[in-house]
Amino acid sequence: MKCEKQVVILNRLGLHARPASRFAQLASSFDSEIWLVRDGQCVDGKSILEVLTFACPSGTSLLIQAEGPDAKEAVEALADLVATRFGEID
Repeated sequence: MKCEKQVVILNRLGLHARPASRFAQLASSFDSEIWLVRDGQCVDGKSILEVLTFACPSGTSLLIQAEGPDAKEAVEALADLVATRFGEID
């Protein structure tokens, strides 16, 4: 099964080290393959290094894609993480 959802990075500092780590950790808890896509570029959502080097400032629009047995749950959980600003208070 394949699932995807568009999200916008809302926290003031963008996708810096702490949120990138939280994203990769949550993504790694799912069996599905997970990617972040922007402007034709794609990175492995389970790799903190790849997520961090994607350089996403506040306001960046990303597509979260997942394929596998728990793709829908993964995309929803990751989209919720982004929507709640990775738990950071700006």
